[in-house]
Amino acid sequence: MYDVIVIGAGAAGLMAAATAARNGHSVLLMEKMEKAGRKIRISGKGRCNLTNARPPEEFREAIRTNADFFDVAFAEFNNKATIRYFERIGVKLDIERGQRVFPRSGKAWDIANALVEQCEEFGVKIEYNARVSDILTLDGKVYGVKYFNKRGFERKEEAENVIIATGGVSYPGTGSTGDGYLFADRVGHTIEEVRPSLTPLRTSHPQRKFLDGLLLKNINAKLFVENELVSEEFGELSFSDRGIEGAVALRLSRDAVDALIEDKRVKMVIDLKPALTEEILTERIKREIEEMQPDEFFSELLRKLVPKHFVLPIAHELDIHSKNYIRKVTDAEIARLVKVLKGLVFPITDYAPFPFAVVTAGGVKCDEVNKYTMESLKVKGLYFAGEVLDLDANTGGYNLQIAFSTGRLAGQLKK
Repeated sequence: MYDVIVIGAGAAGLMAAATAARNGHSVLLMEKMEKAGRKIRISGKGRCNLTNARPPEEFREAIRTNADFFDVAFAEFNNKATIRYFERIGVKLDIERGQRVFPRSGKAWDIANALVEQCEEFGVKIEYNARVSDILTLDGKVYGVKYFNKRGFERKEEAENVIIATGGVSYPGTGSTGDGYLFADRVGHTIEEVRPSLTPLRTSHPQRKFLDGLLLKNINAKLFVENELVSEEFGELSFSDRGIEGAVALRLSRDAVDALIEDKRVKMVIDLKPALTEEILTERIKREIEEMQPDEFFSELLRKLVPKHFVLPIAHELDIHSKNYIRKVTDAEIARLVKVLKGLVFPITDYAPFPFAVVTAGGVKCDEVNKYTMESLKVKGLYFAGEVLDLDANTGGYNLQIAFSTGRLAGQLKK
């Protein structure tokens, strides 16, 4: 019989297991995949943006749901503590643009491996290919789990405490398939509706097929729901067969997904020249035209204003042939061009599903969890950590910090 069983060897589970073991508990960490930290290893495009170094008040603004609940876990183990923790266990870190923190090696594996090594150092037993099927409870208290081993046989392990750190349902190929929600539901917990967050957005714009691979930098994007402005972001935007993505679109997606679920009209309006007013941009365009030869084409003017791959889509948007001679461009067409550059509209009709979402919004209702310990208020000895909770944040290292902070707090069990 173990003191603690941790279900899920992701960021939250590894942190919880190492913390509990360091505090003298016997710990069994159960992972249904063949390797720990699968999602960590692919995070940040393989580089792992493990936290964000912004001050507490700015960090808190990035927490999208239940920030009050998260305050306690963050106070116990904040971003500065996370940075110190990983550097103390041998992972050199760098703080990059936007205060995002990455391993200096540029390898997400270094973060995952360091967490696994910490567990091993403190004596955690890690059982791979172990798929937990049920939480065992009696008289309102947990006493163990049922699981299927590598050979497919159902087994039972007993423990006085169980920590559910199974993640959400984003990137299901890493093992996050929503198991924790089922376990929590069976023992009486409420599950807030789960939906993709930080996910690409789909558009019905007629030029979308020409935009694949396009990257736009230093743009401003506004999200409108039923023609009302709900959020605004500045930064990078990109297009792929998954939809509109990049940091800006991912941050806007949280509000867009909720609105689309409610069948509301959603649109994104992109300002390609946010540093210029319409008047200044008009003057610049006229100056560019004056410096061009009369037999040059309209496309060559656009090339001076937007990335190469965006020239034809903009020409189509304006209904001006790209091979029109520059001398034939009218003041009215210049005014239309300015309007498009300052407010290109993309109707948002759908969002990419869970396999493409960075995190899951929704989860175990935080009101039913003790925010000072992460213990269930319904089942004694049952704890939650990480994405399985109804906690999510913007992109930029915030969601992994949620995992580390709640995992650390869940692992602070009294012996």
